[in-house]
Amino acid sequence: MDHARLKSRFHSFYPDKFFLEYSVSGVNEYLSGKNWLLDNENVTGLEKPGEGNMNLVLRVKTNIRSFILKQARPWVEKYPHIPAPVERNHVETEYYLIISKDKILHAFSPEVLGYDKDNFMVMYNDLGDSVDFSYLYKNGNRLLPDEKKDLLGYVSALHHFDSPAFPFNGSMRELNHEYIFRIPFQEDNGIDLDAVQPGLKTASLPYTENLPLRKAIGQLGKYYLMEGPVLIHGDFFPGSWLKSGSGIKIIDPEFGFKGYGEFDLGVMIAHMLMAGQGMEMVESILEDYDPPAGFDPRLLAGFAGTEVLRRILGVAQLPLALSLEDRINLMKSAEEWIMTKKIELL
Repeated sequence: MDHARLKSRFHSFYPDKFFLEYSVSGVNEYLSGKNWLLDNENVTGLEKPGEGNMNLVLRVKTNIRSFILKQARPWVEKYPHIPAPVERNHVETEYYLIISKDKILHAFSPEVLGYDKDNFMVMYNDLGDSVDFSYLYKNGNRLLPDEKKDLLGYVSALHHFDSPAFPFNGSMRELNHEYIFRIPFQEDNGIDLDAVQPGLKTASLPYTENLPLRKAIGQLGKYYLMEGPVLIHGDFFPGSWLKSGSGIKIIDPEFGFKGYGEFDLGVMIAHMLMAGQGMEMVESILEDYDPPAGFDPRLLAGFAGTEVLRRILGVAQLPLALSLEDRINLMKSAEEWIMTKKIELL
């Protein structure tokens, strides 16, 4: 969908709201109206800091500094045909403000410089030249030991963080639930798997036509929708891990909620395997993660297996350097984890 149609669509929902776009004068006027600019500061340029899925993100350059603006629209930015709740930026802002009370978690987070709830906008400090960890999906790239240690330190601290209150985030949970636990396993879901990789459609049939598997995944989906005991990030995968000049930062917690830590860790494990990091990495993750009370390895296995299957068979495709045989082998393992409720290590 072209820019003009997206802008018109946005204003059909919210006629009086500001629409973030590549307009230096428009962004300057908006920021001035919010009193977010310093004395004698003016916007001089705009650029895209990286690939984003959910929101429009711009790096704003001024005559004094640079910072990041992030706006939620009533759709998924990468897939405008998919509706999405605009209150996700409220959840993300709450997440950062709440975990800022913890020194470990705060060190991994960007700084919230401003939040405009009325226009679904957040302003962050600019982390400078940085890349997310999606390069791990390319052949030969490895997660370094110190990086793994930092990531597990973050997620362990998060799952032990005492957060008595947090937004339920029901709309975002329901959106994610559809695309994790339901749509990838529907036989006629409109996803052209053979366009992803020839032969993948046929390879998907043992999973989309497997009623016991689909029932088990449905039960896992119920856990996902429940209120759980710990605060979770909700999308803890390489695209949310940022390598910056000041160390690793964890971004995009708009799917965060009080849930089950098994989900975050299961997602991490699934992506390490899809990124070719091997079962040695999985074993190391399980050894180094500090689980909260009541952590259930059976739930972990189910969430990890579901994440593998939904990424291979669903809408949210990854730049995987995997052959069809590799994908089939991963899907077989994922099914086994879900049905046996355990991850077999080396």
